[in-house]
Amino acid sequence: MILSNTEEVPGQSISAFYGVVSGSTVRTKHVGRDLMASLKNIFGGELKGYTELLHEAREEAISRMVQQAESLGANAVVNIRFSTSSVAQGAAELFAYGTAVKVGA
Repeated sequence: MILSNTEEVPGQSISAFYGVVSGSTVRTKHVGRDLMASLKNIFGGELKGYTELLHEAREEAISRMVQQAESLGANAVVNIRFSTSSVAQGAAELFAYGTAVKVGA
């Protein structure tokens, strides 16, 4: 599966459009991560626990989007975007979406 945040795949022509595909996941904070985040707020620095949490969430959302695109017969997703939103106290959704297409012959 080719994934692109541009409207096309360089060097490839789009032969079919399948429409918008998406994937999302809702994640909540972990008590251990919150404790470390509180300490980092005092001393400063990267919140590595949250960085890992967001990385995992992006990977899960992309995986779900790709599964949906594959089920439609697509071999690429173009114009990929990400969005986040708070859905409850301490929980956030990461949403990935794009256009499923077929590139090549």
